[in-house]
Amino acid sequence: MASGYILNRGVLTLGIHCQRVCRNVSLTQVREKKRWMKAYTYLMQKKLQLEGPPPPKPRSQQPHWDNHAEVQAFSSRLHENFSLEVLKTAFVNPCYLQAELKRRQGLGVDSETTALVLKDNIQLSIKGDSFTKSFMTDWCRASFPSLPSEGVESVVGHLTSPAVVTHVARNLGIEDLTMSADCPVPDDVLHSTFMAVIGALQESSGAERTGLFLRDFVGTQLIGLDLFDMWTVVNPMGLLVEELTKRNMPLPEPRLIRSAGASTVLPLYFVGLYSDKKLLAQGPGETLVAAEEEAARAALRRLFGYTENHRPLDFSPLQQHQTPLIQSVSSN
Repeated sequence: MASGYILNRGVLTLGIHCQRVCRNVSLTQVREKKRWMKAYTYLMQKKLQLEGPPPPKPRSQQPHWDNHAEVQAFSSRLHENFSLEVLKTAFVNPCYLQAELKRRQGLGVDSETTALVLKDNIQLSIKGDSFTKSFMTDWCRASFPSLPSEGVESVVGHLTSPAVVTHVARNLGIEDLTMSADCPVPDDVLHSTFMAVIGALQESSGAERTGLFLRDFVGTQLIGLDLFDMWTVVNPMGLLVEELTKRNMPLPEPRLIRSAGASTVLPLYFVGLYSDKKLLAQGPGETLVAAEEEAARAALRRLFGYTENHRPLDFSPLQQHQTPLIQSVSSN
C-alpha cells in the first residue's frame, strides 16, 4: 500500500509538472507554400504575361446572381417606389437583345424557340431624357433667375452630358444592372440606361418624386463648379456691355489698379472695372487684356448671381413653394 501510494504520488507530481511546463509553451502555426505551389504560381505568371488579363465579365454572368433580387435591392437602396417590371425593362438595351438573339440563333435552334420576350428601354429612355432636360432647365432658372437663357442652356447641357450622367450612374450601381452587348458598358449605353431609369421612376412614382431624384443626384453636380467652366464665353467684355445695357447701367471702364513684376518674365496686373464710379469687379492676369477679361468674368458672375459665395442651392425636402415648379414640368 505504501509503495503504491508513493508510485501514484510520483505520477501525480509528474503530471502537475507537465501541466506547468505546457502552460509556458506557446504553439505558433507557420503557413508555408507547398512545393507544387511555386511551380504553379510561376506558370500562371508566365501565362498572364503572354495572354494578358482575362476579358471582363458582366456581373450578371458571375456566380450568385439573381436579377430580380438585385433590381429590388436597387430600388430599396435609392428609397424609391419603382414598379419592378418597369424597372427591369429600363435596364434592357437594344444592343443586348440583338446580341442575345444572334447567340441563340448560332446554337441552331429554330426562331420560335429563340424568340425573346424582353422589351427594350427605348421608349423609357426617350421619356426620361425629355423630362430630365425640361426639369433641369426649370430648376436652373429658379435657382439662378438672373442667368440668361444661353447660360441656362450651357448649365443644363453640362448636367445632362454623358460625362456627368455616366458618373452618377456608375456611383448609383446602374452599370452592374445594365444589360449590354459589350463589357464594360459603353458611355452612350449607360447614358441611355440612366435616362430609362428616370422614365421608369416617372411612370412608377410620378413627376414630383422624379424631380427630387434629379435634383438630389444630378443637380448636386454643380457644387464646386465655376459658371464659365460650363459656359464658354469668347468675348466676356462684350457680354458684360450687353448685360449692363439691358439693366440701363453705364458702360464699364477698365482701370489698372496695381501691378507687380512688370519688367520681369512673370508680370502680374490687376484691372478693375468701374461703372458710374463704382467698382464692379477686379481680376488678375499676366497681361492687361487677360486681366480685363478676368475682371469682366468676375463682373458677370456678380450680375448673374453665380459667385463663389452665392447662396447655397436648395436641396431641402419638398416644400409647398417647390410644388408649382414640378407641376409645370409634368404638365409640359
